[in-house]
Amino acid sequence: MRTIAIIGASLAGLRSAQALRQQGFDGRLVVVGEEVHLPYDRPPLSKDFLLGKCEAVPLADQEDLDALAADWRLGVRASGLLSDREVALSDGTTVEADGFVIATGGVPRTMPGTHVLRTLDDAVTIRDAFGGAQHVGIIGAGFIGAEIASSARALGKEVTVVEALPTPLTRVLGLEMGAACGQLHNDHGSTLITGINVDSVNVDSGIKLADGRQIDADVVVAGIGTRPATDWLAGGPITLNNGVVCDAGGVTNLKHVVAVGDVANWAGHRAEHWTSAAEQAQIAVRNLLAGDTVATHANGGYVWSDQYGVRIQFIGRATNDVRVEDGSIEDRKFVATYRDADNPEDVVGVLAMSNARLFTRFRRNLR
Repeated sequence: MRTIAIIGASLAGLRSAQALRQQGFDGRLVVVGEEVHLPYDRPPLSKDFLLGKCEAVPLADQEDLDALAADWRLGVRASGLLSDREVALSDGTTVEADGFVIATGGVPRTMPGTHVLRTLDDAVTIRDAFGGAQHVGIIGAGFIGAEIASSARALGKEVTVVEALPTPLTRVLGLEMGAACGQLHNDHGSTLITGINVDSVNVDSGIKLADGRQIDADVVVAGIGTRPATDWLAGGPITLNNGVVCDAGGVTNLKHVVAVGDVANWAGHRAEHWTSAAEQAQIAVRNLLAGDTVATHANGGYVWSDQYGVRIQFIGRATNDVRVEDGSIEDRKFVATYRDADNPEDVVGVLAMSNARLFTRFRRNLR
Protein backbone atom coordinates (compact mmCIF):
# COMPACT_ATOMS: atom_id res chain seq x y z
CA MET A 1 0.00 0.00 0.00
CA ARG A 2 1.31 3.42 -0.95
CA THR A 3 -1.39 5.61 0.65
CA ILE A 4 -3.59 4.96 3.69
CA ALA A 5 -6.29 7.38 4.79
CA ILE A 6 -7.64 7.51 8.34
CA ILE A 7 -11.10 9.03 8.53
CA GLY A 8 -11.39 10.37 12.07
CA ALA A 9 -8.75 12.22 14.08
CA SER A 10 -9.62 11.42 17.68
CA LEU A 11 -8.17 8.67 19.89
CA ALA A 12 -8.90 5.74 17.57
CA GLY A 13 -7.61 7.62 14.54
CA LEU A 14 -4.42 8.78 16.23
CA ARG A 15 -3.66 5.34 17.65
CA SER A 16 -4.20 3.87 14.19
CA ALA A 17 -1.73 6.35 12.68
CA GLN A 18 0.83 5.53 15.36
CA ALA A 19 0.31 1.80 14.88
CA LEU A 20 0.82 2.10 11.13
CA ARG A 21 4.19 3.75 11.60
CA GLN A 22 5.17 1.35 14.39
CA GLN A 23 4.30 -1.61 12.18
CA GLY A 24 6.47 -0.38 9.33
CA PHE A 25 4.17 1.52 7.00
CA ASP A 26 6.31 4.23 5.39
CA GLY A 27 3.92 5.42 2.69
CA ARG A 28 1.68 8.45 2.52
CA LEU A 29 -0.61 8.85 5.52
CA VAL A 30 -3.67 11.12 5.42
CA VAL A 31 -5.70 11.86 8.57
CA VAL A 32 -9.10 13.52 8.16
CA GLY A 33 -10.76 15.11 11.21
CA GLU A 34 -14.05 17.00 11.47
CA GLU A 35 -12.79 19.11 14.38
CA VAL A 36 -10.20 21.82 13.89
CA HIS A 37 -8.27 20.57 16.92
CA LEU A 38 -5.40 18.11 16.91
CA PRO A 39 -6.22 14.90 18.85
CA TYR A 40 -7.06 15.51 22.51
CA ASP A 41 -8.22 13.34 25.40
CA ARG A 42 -12.00 13.28 25.86
CA PRO A 43 -12.42 11.82 29.41
CA PRO A 44 -11.23 15.00 31.19
CA LEU A 45 -13.89 17.09 29.41
CA SER A 46 -16.67 15.99 31.76
CA LYS A 47 -14.51 16.33 34.86
CA ASP A 48 -11.46 18.55 35.34
CA PHE A 49 -12.14 20.63 32.23
CA LEU A 50 -15.64 21.60 33.42
CA LEU A 51 -14.17 22.36 36.83
CA GLY A 52 -11.60 24.70 35.30
CA LYS A 53 -8.70 22.57 36.53
CA CYS A 54 -7.30 21.89 33.08
CA GLU A 55 -7.60 22.86 29.46
CA ALA A 56 -7.54 20.47 26.50
CA VAL A 57 -5.17 17.54 27.13
CA PRO A 58 -3.27 16.57 23.94
CA LEU A 59 -3.05 12.86 23.13
CA ALA A 60 0.42 13.36 21.69
CA ASP A 61 3.03 16.11 21.82
CA GLN A 62 4.14 17.95 18.69
CA GLU A 63 7.32 15.91 18.35
CA ASP A 64 5.32 12.67 18.24
CA LEU A 65 2.85 14.15 15.76
CA ASP A 66 5.71 15.32 13.55
CA ALA A 67 7.17 11.81 13.60
CA LEU A 68 4.00 10.51 11.96
CA ALA A 69 4.69 12.65 8.87
CA ALA A 70 0.95 12.70 8.25
CA ASP A 71 -1.11 14.96 6.02
CA TRP A 72 -3.64 16.35 8.51
CA ARG A 73 -6.95 17.47 7.00
CA LEU A 74 -8.64 19.10 9.99
CA GLY A 75 -11.90 21.01 10.10
CA VAL A 76 -13.41 18.92 7.32
CA ARG A 77 -15.56 15.81 7.42
CA ALA A 78 -16.02 12.83 5.16
CA SER A 79 -19.20 13.40 3.18
CA GLY A 80 -19.40 10.23 1.13
CA LEU A 81 -17.69 7.49 -0.83
CA LEU A 82 -17.10 8.17 -4.49
CA SER A 83 -15.76 4.62 -4.80
CA ASP A 84 -14.23 2.06 -2.48
CA ARG A 85 -10.89 3.84 -3.03
CA GLU A 86 -11.97 7.50 -2.87
CA VAL A 87 -13.63 9.57 -0.13
CA ALA A 88 -15.32 12.92 -0.71
CA LEU A 89 -14.74 15.64 1.89
CA SER A 90 -17.01 18.48 2.96
CA ASP A 91 -14.65 21.13 1.55
CA GLY A 92 -15.07 19.77 -1.96
CA THR A 93 -11.77 17.89 -2.08
CA THR A 94 -11.30 14.12 -2.21
CA VAL A 95 -8.86 11.61 -0.79
CA GLU A 96 -7.77 8.59 -2.79
CA ALA A 97 -6.06 5.75 -0.96
CA ASP A 98 -5.16 2.07 -1.20
CA GLY A 99 -6.39 1.42 2.32
CA PHE A 100 -8.73 3.09 4.79
CA VAL A 101 -9.22 3.18 8.56
CA ILE A 102 -12.71 4.32 9.55
CA ALA A 103 -12.55 6.00 12.96
CA THR A 104 -15.37 8.54 12.83
CA GLY A 105 -16.64 7.72 16.32
CA GLY A 106 -20.15 8.44 17.53
CA VAL A 107 -22.71 11.21 17.31
CA PRO A 108 -24.48 12.17 20.55
CA ARG A 109 -28.24 11.77 20.65
CA THR A 110 -29.83 15.16 21.25
CA MET A 111 -33.00 16.73 22.59
CA PRO A 112 -34.27 20.23 21.76
CA GLY A 113 -33.21 22.78 24.35
CA THR A 114 -30.27 20.76 25.70
CA HIS A 115 -26.51 20.73 25.45
CA VAL A 116 -24.47 17.61 24.71
CA LEU A 117 -20.89 16.84 25.65
CA ARG A 118 -18.82 15.08 23.02
CA THR A 119 -16.23 17.52 21.76
CA LEU A 120 -13.90 20.15 23.17
CA ASP A 121 -16.13 22.88 21.74
CA ASP A 122 -19.14 21.29 23.48
CA ALA A 123 -17.25 21.34 26.77
CA VAL A 124 -16.32 25.02 26.35
CA THR A 125 -19.99 25.88 25.75
CA ILE A 126 -21.17 23.93 28.80
CA ARG A 127 -18.45 25.35 31.04
CA ASP A 128 -19.43 28.86 30.04
CA ALA A 129 -23.12 28.09 30.62
CA PHE A 130 -22.41 26.68 34.08
CA GLY A 131 -20.79 29.98 35.06
CA GLY A 132 -24.11 31.80 35.20
CA ALA A 133 -26.33 28.90 36.22
CA GLN A 134 -27.82 28.09 39.60
CA HIS A 135 -29.83 24.99 38.67
CA VAL A 136 -28.39 22.33 36.34
CA GLY A 137 -30.50 19.57 34.86
CA ILE A 138 -28.99 16.35 33.53
CA ILE A 139 -31.00 13.98 31.34
CA GLY A 140 -29.54 10.50 31.56
CA ALA A 141 -27.75 8.92 34.53
CA GLY A 142 -25.19 6.92 32.58
CA PHE A 143 -21.48 7.47 33.08
CA ILE A 144 -21.25 10.72 31.13
CA GLY A 145 -24.39 12.18 32.70
CA ALA A 146 -23.23 11.24 36.18
CA GLU A 147 -19.80 12.77 35.62
CA ILE A 148 -21.29 16.05 34.44
CA ALA A 149 -23.67 16.03 37.41
CA SER A 150 -20.72 15.48 39.74
CA SER A 151 -18.81 18.39 38.20
CA ALA A 152 -21.82 20.70 38.40
CA ARG A 153 -22.31 19.80 42.05
CA ALA A 154 -18.62 20.47 42.77
CA LEU A 155 -19.16 23.93 41.27
CA GLY A 156 -21.89 24.56 43.83
CA LYS A 157 -24.86 24.12 41.50
CA GLU A 158 -28.21 22.62 42.42
CA VAL A 159 -28.33 19.45 40.33
CA THR A 160 -31.25 17.28 39.22
CA VAL A 161 -30.61 14.09 37.25
CA VAL A 162 -33.50 12.51 35.34
CA GLU A 163 -33.20 8.88 34.22
CA ALA A 164 -35.82 7.02 32.18
CA LEU A 165 -34.83 3.62 33.59
CA PRO A 166 -36.02 2.66 37.09
CA THR A 167 -32.37 2.19 38.08
CA PRO A 168 -29.33 3.84 36.46
CA LEU A 169 -26.77 1.82 34.51
CA THR A 170 -28.69 -1.47 34.74
CA ARG A 171 -27.88 -2.33 31.12
CA VAL A 172 -24.17 -2.08 31.88
CA LEU A 173 -23.83 -3.07 35.54
CA GLY A 174 -27.05 -4.86 36.44
CA LEU A 175 -29.73 -3.86 38.92
CA GLU A 176 -27.84 -4.06 42.24
CA MET A 177 -24.65 -2.35 41.12
CA GLY A 178 -26.52 0.20 39.04
CA ALA A 179 -28.42 1.16 42.17
CA ALA A 180 -25.14 1.46 44.09
CA CYS A 181 -23.82 3.93 41.53
CA GLY A 182 -27.11 5.83 41.54
CA GLN A 183 -26.84 6.33 45.29
CA LEU A 184 -23.76 8.50 44.78
CA HIS A 185 -26.02 11.31 43.55
CA ASN A 186 -28.03 11.36 46.76
CA ASP A 187 -24.87 11.04 48.86
CA HIS A 188 -23.60 14.33 47.48
CA GLY A 189 -26.73 16.43 47.39
CA SER A 190 -27.88 15.89 43.82
CA THR A 191 -31.49 14.90 43.19
CA LEU A 192 -31.98 11.70 41.19
CA ILE A 193 -35.36 11.06 39.58
CA THR A 194 -35.76 7.66 37.91
CA GLY A 195 -38.35 5.75 35.93
CA ILE A 196 -39.75 8.75 34.08
CA ASN A 197 -39.33 10.18 30.59
CA VAL A 198 -38.74 13.82 29.73
CA ASP A 199 -41.60 15.48 27.87
CA SER A 200 -39.78 18.64 26.83
CA VAL A 201 -37.05 21.12 27.73
CA ASN A 202 -37.54 24.87 27.73
CA VAL A 203 -34.70 27.36 28.18
CA ASP A 204 -36.97 29.53 30.37
CA SER A 205 -38.84 26.97 32.46
CA GLY A 206 -36.49 23.97 32.60
CA ILE A 207 -37.44 20.30 32.25
CA LYS A 208 -41.03 19.10 31.95
CA LEU A 209 -41.46 15.43 32.84
CA ALA A 210 -43.96 13.07 31.24
CA ASP A 211 -46.08 13.08 34.41
CA GLY A 212 -46.39 16.87 34.33
CA ARG A 213 -43.78 17.71 36.95
CA GLN A 214 -41.56 20.72 36.24
CA ILE A 215 -37.86 20.70 37.14
CA ASP A 216 -36.06 24.03 37.52
CA ALA A 217 -32.96 24.18 35.33
CA ASP A 218 -31.01 27.12 33.93
CA VAL A 219 -28.85 24.73 31.90
CA VAL A 220 -29.80 21.24 30.70
CA VAL A 221 -27.31 18.67 29.43
CA ALA A 222 -28.42 15.47 27.73
CA GLY A 223 -26.34 12.36 28.22
CA ILE A 224 -28.62 9.90 26.45
CA GLY A 225 -26.12 7.93 24.41
CA THR A 226 -24.65 8.08 20.95
CA ARG A 227 -25.13 6.52 17.57
CA PRO A 228 -22.30 5.50 15.25
CA ALA A 229 -21.19 8.19 12.82
CA THR A 230 -21.93 6.30 9.62
CA ASP A 231 -24.26 8.64 7.71
CA TRP A 232 -21.52 9.42 5.18
CA LEU A 233 -21.25 5.71 4.38
CA ALA A 234 -24.95 5.14 3.70
CA GLY A 235 -25.67 3.58 0.33
CA GLY A 236 -22.03 2.68 -0.24
CA PRO A 237 -20.26 -0.65 -0.52
CA ILE A 238 -19.39 -0.99 3.19
CA THR A 239 -21.81 -3.08 5.24
CA LEU A 240 -23.51 -1.17 8.08
CA ASN A 241 -25.51 -2.45 11.03
CA ASN A 242 -25.27 -0.55 14.32
CA GLY A 243 -21.96 0.77 13.06
CA VAL A 244 -19.46 -0.44 10.50
CA VAL A 245 -19.71 -4.23 10.44
CA CYS A 246 -16.33 -5.87 11.01
CA ASP A 247 -14.99 -9.27 11.91
CA ALA A 248 -13.10 -9.84 15.19
CA GLY A 249 -10.06 -8.19 13.63
CA GLY A 250 -11.75 -4.98 12.57
CA VAL A 251 -11.83 -5.93 8.88
CA THR A 252 -14.94 -4.91 6.94
CA ASN A 253 -16.46 -6.66 3.92
CA LEU A 254 -13.73 -4.85 1.95
CA LYS A 255 -10.33 -6.16 3.03
CA HIS A 256 -8.63 -2.82 2.37
CA VAL A 257 -11.00 -1.09 4.82
CA VAL A 258 -10.92 -1.54 8.61
CA ALA A 259 -12.84 0.24 11.36
CA VAL A 260 -11.93 1.07 14.95
CA GLY A 261 -13.46 2.78 17.98
CA ASP A 262 -17.04 3.80 18.66
CA VAL A 263 -18.09 3.52 15.01
CA ALA A 264 -16.96 -0.10 14.65
CA ASN A 265 -19.16 -3.14 15.23
CA TRP A 266 -16.55 -5.81 15.92
CA ALA A 267 -18.00 -9.32 15.64
CA GLY A 268 -21.43 -8.12 16.74
CA HIS A 269 -20.25 -5.85 19.54
CA ARG A 270 -19.79 -2.08 19.50
CA ALA A 271 -17.69 -0.88 22.45
CA GLU A 272 -17.82 2.82 23.28
CA HIS A 273 -14.84 2.79 25.61
CA TRP A 274 -11.51 4.63 25.61
CA THR A 275 -9.51 1.45 26.04
CA SER A 276 -11.32 -0.36 23.24
CA ALA A 277 -10.52 2.41 20.78
CA ALA A 278 -6.85 2.30 21.73
CA GLU A 279 -6.53 -1.50 21.70
CA GLN A 280 -8.43 -2.11 18.48
CA ALA A 281 -6.12 0.12 16.46
CA GLN A 282 -3.11 -2.17 16.79
CA ILE A 283 -5.05 -5.22 15.60
CA ALA A 284 -6.98 -3.53 12.80
CA VAL A 285 -3.88 -1.90 11.35
CA ARG A 286 -1.99 -5.19 11.39
CA ASN A 287 -4.80 -6.81 9.40
CA LEU A 288 -5.01 -3.87 7.01
CA LEU A 289 -1.32 -4.14 6.17
CA ALA A 290 -1.57 -7.93 5.85
CA GLY A 291 -4.55 -7.69 3.50
CA ASP A 292 -6.43 -10.26 5.56
CA THR A 293 -7.48 -11.07 9.12
CA VAL A 294 -4.33 -12.46 10.72
CA ALA A 295 -5.09 -11.27 14.27
CA THR A 296 -8.22 -10.80 16.37
CA HIS A 297 -9.09 -8.89 19.50
CA ALA A 298 -11.49 -9.93 22.25
CA ASN A 299 -12.88 -6.74 23.76
CA GLY A 300 -12.44 -6.72 27.53
CA GLY A 301 -14.98 -3.95 28.01
CA TYR A 302 -12.92 -1.99 30.53
CA VAL A 303 -14.42 1.33 31.55
CA TRP A 304 -13.79 3.75 34.38
CA SER A 305 -15.70 6.74 35.68
CA ASP A 306 -14.89 9.39 38.29
CA GLN A 307 -17.98 10.66 40.11
CA TYR A 308 -18.19 12.71 43.31
CA GLY A 309 -14.62 11.81 44.25
CA VAL A 310 -15.26 8.09 43.73
CA ARG A 311 -13.60 6.03 41.02
CA ILE A 312 -15.76 3.32 39.47
CA GLN A 313 -14.01 0.59 37.44
CA PHE A 314 -15.68 -2.18 35.45
CA ILE A 315 -14.51 -4.86 33.07
CA GLY A 316 -16.20 -7.80 31.42
CA ARG A 317 -19.94 -8.33 31.47
CA ALA A 318 -22.66 -8.12 34.08
CA THR A 319 -24.77 -11.13 35.09
CA ASN A 320 -27.49 -11.73 37.66
CA ASP A 321 -25.00 -13.53 39.90
CA VAL A 322 -23.04 -10.66 41.45
CA ARG A 323 -21.09 -11.02 44.68
CA VAL A 324 -19.41 -8.41 46.86
CA GLU A 325 -15.96 -9.88 47.49
CA ASP A 326 -14.47 -7.15 49.66
CA GLY A 327 -15.68 -3.98 51.38
CA SER A 328 -19.29 -2.83 51.44
CA ILE A 329 -21.66 -1.01 49.14
CA GLU A 330 -22.73 1.23 52.03
CA ASP A 331 -19.17 2.49 52.47
CA ARG A 332 -18.90 3.12 48.70
CA LYS A 333 -15.66 1.11 48.73
CA PHE A 334 -15.89 -2.46 47.49
CA VAL A 335 -15.05 -5.00 44.81
CA ALA A 336 -17.75 -7.20 43.30
CA THR A 337 -17.54 -10.07 40.82
CA TYR A 338 -20.08 -11.25 38.27
CA ARG A 339 -20.32 -15.01 37.78
CA ASP A 340 -21.24 -17.08 34.74
CA ALA A 341 -24.77 -18.49 34.96
CA ASP A 342 -23.71 -21.98 33.87
CA ASN A 343 -20.36 -22.04 35.68
CA PRO A 344 -20.66 -19.98 38.88
CA GLU A 345 -16.96 -20.38 39.65
CA ASP A 346 -16.08 -18.47 36.49
CA VAL A 347 -15.65 -14.73 36.98
CA VAL A 348 -16.90 -12.92 33.84
CA GLY A 349 -17.01 -9.38 35.19
CA VAL A 350 -15.47 -7.24 37.94
CA LEU A 351 -16.71 -3.96 39.39
CA ALA A 352 -14.90 -1.81 41.93
CA MET A 353 -15.72 1.40 43.70
CA SER A 354 -12.75 3.28 45.22
CA ASN A 355 -10.69 0.10 45.30
CA ALA A 356 -8.27 0.10 42.38
CA ARG A 357 -5.77 -2.26 43.98
CA LEU A 358 -8.21 -5.11 44.55
CA PHE A 359 -9.88 -4.46 41.20
CA THR A 360 -6.56 -5.18 39.51
CA ARG A 361 -6.17 -8.38 41.50
CA PHE A 362 -9.66 -9.69 40.75
CA ARG A 363 -9.54 -8.84 37.06
CA ARG A 364 -6.68 -11.30 36.66
CA ASN A 365 -9.24 -14.08 37.25
CA LEU A 366 -11.54 -12.79 34.52
CA ARG A 367 -12.63 -15.25 31.83
